[in-house]
Amino acid sequence: MASAYASLPTRYSPEHVWALIGGFDSLPDWLPFIPESISSEGGRVRSLKDPDGNRIVERLIAFDDKQRSYSYTILSSPFPVNSYLATLRVKADGEGSLVEWFGEFTPLGVSDAEAEALFKGIYEGGLQALAKTLG
Repeated sequence: MASAYASLPTRYSPEHVWALIGGFDSLPDWLPFIPESISSEGGRVRSLKDPDGNRIVERLIAFDDKQRSYSYTILSSPFPVNSYLATLRVKADGEGSLVEWFGEFTPLGVSDAEAEALFKGIYEGGLQALAKTLG
């Protein structure tokens, strides 16, 4: 099993950051490389579209508003992995917060290092976009 991790310290309160990113269907609000998200199954499934028109379908596995985290799995995507499980969470960090995005997955047809680099890049790019959105 391979894994990837990225984090972003912010000067904003965890409540402020979670209000922006805590909705499972909120990726287009802060992530420019996901311009579309369509929810279904009562908000437990999201169908994302990237700028190239690729579809990524994900299912919410766990949501904890009090702990400011959610975990999800990929149902279908162009990514060379299966058994994907990721978590996005916001923790208090001094007077600000720490946003963490991490996942575990089984690479398909690529090495662990290649799959890890792919998702580390996605997570880091997403958190850089979040930093810009926060200002």
